Amino acid sequence: MNIVITGATRGIGAGLAAHYRAAGHQVTGTGRGAGADVVMDVTHPADFAKLAGAMGTHPVDLLVCNAGVYLDKGQSIDYGYGADMWSKSFAANVTGVFQTVQTLLPNLRAATGKIAIIASQMGSDTRAPGGSYIYRASKAAALNLGRNLATDLKAEGIAVGIYHPGWVRTDMGGGEAAISVDESVAGLSARFAALDIAATGSFLTWDGQVHPY
Repeated sequence: MNIVITGATRGIGAGLAAHYRAAGHQVTGTGRGAGADVVMDVTHPADFAKLAGAMGTHPVDLLVCNAGVYLDKGQSIDYGYGADMWSKSFAANVTGVFQTVQTLLPNLRAATGKIAIIASQMGSDTRAPGGSYIYRASKAAALNLGRNLATDLKAEGIAVGIYHPGWVRTDMGGGEAAISVDESVAGLSARFAALDIAATGSFLTWDGQVHPY
């Protein structure tokens, strides 16, 4: 398979890229620095020309929209959550996802490929313990984006899945998180393999549980 993974230089994205390469697939990973096949920032609209140029007319069997940020961890409702933090977070977690899909839509159509959006259970309406307002709102928007993409692309046979990767021991998740990168990658890759048009628009956890929206 030809696979594109955004945010592939660390954490879950790096784990997925290594997993698929070890299995013999062709992987194009994006990132902001060293180690990326395509050096780009999903918050910079002009950078998507680099991705389009790198992929050319190559079919894409699987697109994993993984790049994202969690900038508001520990912010206070009284004096935190600045406007710039909102704009940067939505640029990465929402706009960046849409522009990635939009850029690679011809390639996905060429393969009747699949789209996997890494969201979070923190974006679910059923989980509202307070705090992390920006991250939660951006992941809720990413979930909504995925659901609507699934509707619009269903007739073309392009399936869209939305996934909670688990609470993972990465720079974002922290050292006290529940599962390792390898566990998350094993679960997510199994979910991606099972994704088909009948399941398009589904919101699943890394271990295959249906998550409420």
